[in-house]
Amino acid sequence: MLDFLTGDFLSILAAGFLVGIVVGLTGMGGGALMTPALLFLGAGAGEAATVVAADLTAAAIYKTGGAVVHAREGSPNLTLAKWLILGSVPFALAGPYVVKALTDDPEQLDFVLKMSIGFALLLAASTYALRLYINLRRVRNGGFLGDEDPHIRPLVTLLVGALGGLLVGVTSVGSGSVIMVALLMLYPGLSAVKLVGTDLVQAVPLVLAAAISNVALHGLDWALLVPLVIGSVPGTILGSRLAPRVPQSFIRRGIVVVLTMSGVALLDKAGWAPLGKDETHPFLIGGVGVAMVVLVPLIWGVLRREQGLPMFGAPYVAELEGTSYGDRTGTGTATGAETGPPG
Repeated sequence: MLDFLTGDFLSILAAGFLVGIVVGLTGMGGGALMTPALLFLGAGAGEAATVVAADLTAAAIYKTGGAVVHAREGSPNLTLAKWLILGSVPFALAGPYVVKALTDDPEQLDFVLKMSIGFALLLAASTYALRLYINLRRVRNGGFLGDEDPHIRPLVTLLVGALGGLLVGVTSVGSGSVIMVALLMLYPGLSAVKLVGTDLVQAVPLVLAAAISNVALHGLDWALLVPLVIGSVPGTILGSRLAPRVPQSFIRRGIVVVLTMSGVALLDKAGWAPLGKDETHPFLIGGVGVAMVVLVPLIWGVLRREQGLPMFGAPYVAELEGTSYGDRTGTGTATGAETGPPG
């Protein structure tokens, strides 16, 4: 019987609630934020395999609700989602077994998983930044050329699904960030709502398959899963309701900073050789965060200047994500306006 008044239970519940709010606000960050948060809390005895299994199971639950809503509103491209699922599910099922085959040593397995998650977090941060840059170039090239029923490229889409499935199966990271960027590149005519809807629909069987394999191999820690679900579900609902009222530019840039710091911190925790295996480096991780806060706006400004735009100002980050800009061009949906800080 679980003791529902323990500090661990309440801290996991709080982490689930806060990350759920971020997921609801931005539509991203579930595995990328939840897994490192739980590892740093020491949940599941600090074992990466236990945390990944519980996180994937919880994600399968709360992502289903979003997918159902989008399916009812007709926003997903189901043909595209089908090819992604055909590619992702087998690799999501196989991913944990591939890692397991590398070693029978629990400590080595924990090392491999933490290293994999750390690099996956850095990849997620990079792909999100790339996603914004792709949209910025699109705006400068005349806007979004709407094509809600594009010609599907089955082989390439299968390969994208396979890569995403392997990444999620091993690390729980990537079902949103990495696959979303690939879809932007392959099918630029899809509106923001179609991209999000398609991604959510394909993510449910992907995450479920990854959860099944991880639970079969490593078991399921109910003391971790229960507070995670109790916290994340209402957090996601609250975040979804707050989304139209919150400036997205600060939140999304903040996620890139947090993902980068979390990735470096996990690599440090795993004993990544360039950082040294005998000690942790909290000041280095803090320095990475400060550098990101200072440099990200400057680098973004330089990229805008290269596209013939002022360093700061319109189009804002939310407009590049297909909200305000999409509303004006007829390709987006009224998911909220960005009238806040320049981005």
